[in-house]
Amino acid sequence: MPKLQCVGVSKIFGEGARRNHVLDSVDLEVKEDEFLVVLGPGQSGKSTLLKILAGLEKPTSGKVYLDGKEVTGPGPDRGLVFQKYTLFPWKTVLGNVAMGPKLCRHSKKEAIEIAMHYIDLVGLKGFEKSYPHQLSGGMKQRVGIARAYANRPKIMLLDEPFGQLDAQTRILMEQETVRIWEKEKRTVIFVTNNIEEAIFLGDRIISLEGKLPGRMKTIYDVNLPRPRLYTELEFLKLRNTITNETALLL
Repeated sequence: MPKLQCVGVSKIFGEGARRNHVLDSVDLEVKEDEFLVVLGPGQSGKSTLLKILAGLEKPTSGKVYLDGKEVTGPGPDRGLVFQKYTLFPWKTVLGNVAMGPKLCRHSKKEAIEIAMHYIDLVGLKGFEKSYPHQLSGGMKQRVGIARAYANRPKIMLLDEPFGQLDAQTRILMEQETVRIWEKEKRTVIFVTNNIEEAIFLGDRIISLEGKLPGRMKTIYDVNLPRPRLYTELEFLKLRNTITNETALLL
């Protein structure tokens, strides 16, 4: 049984003249501990798909299953990291990361221990007493990742989390994402519009058509060893293939 499954998922917003068909008949299966990348340009429905997987949006038709159970709303079994830094500015790094375990009824001591484990995992040990305004963009996104992991979710959902970062920091965060995933495996679904990022991160890449309604177009198996190099021949070949096929969709 797949870890996560979409069956005929479609999404329509509005009615009549304001009707906007965003997703059309998405069928998808994600394996246990797989790193799946959903790749598509802007306005292809990929963020809407992730919100449906998170339970933040309901599909107009079709169903989503996690471990065989239908997803009907948000839950702690799914960790979500957004492009924008959704940290509580009045809380420290430790306070932000420990909030999930506290809400899950862990004792204060247990919540701090869990939070410190993930703060260390994302490379922020020593910054646990810092506030968000004292952190760089990359560090803020590390806090977001640590906070999502601290809830011990079954699946991680990341919605273009590095879109606001400069190129150098973005590459560093891609490397860190792989390191964290390899150290503490989870099923990951990562949304991006960046082809190189998709190849660097993914076990598989699902491309969406470059126009609405979003439809699954091509599945790419990324059979490249890790750690990956952006300049290796097979990486460049796959990038060229995806680039050419994407250009035909736009």
